[in-house]
Amino acid sequence: MMEDKFVIKALAALAQPSRLQIFRSLVVKGPEGLTPALLAQGLGMPANTLSFHLKELMNADLISQERSGRNLIYRAQYDRMNAVLAYLSQNCCQGEVCEVSPEEVCKSC
Repeated sequence: MMEDKFVIKALAALAQPSRLQIFRSLVVKGPEGLTPALLAQGLGMPANTLSFHLKELMNADLISQERSGRNLIYRAQYDRMNAVLAYLSQNCCQGEVCEVSPEEVCKSC
């Protein structure tokens, strides 16, 4: 079970338009991930601004970074995202079975 402080950190990181766009781009891209150059190009964001936001998302453990040759590859941390969603929906529906479980949110991840 996820602790409050980790959920707050994740939500705070996503509570900024550029970081939310970056995270959503990485979620859409899937396990393949994206390089900073492709992210910057796709979002129309300067490299130094992107770097700052990537650092914040990594600090919140919402994305991962892996070196592949000379490139850095960033990926969404689906398990972390699903844990935040599960935390937020815990005990929802007044104890009744929910129509969509947190596990079903991202089955393809």
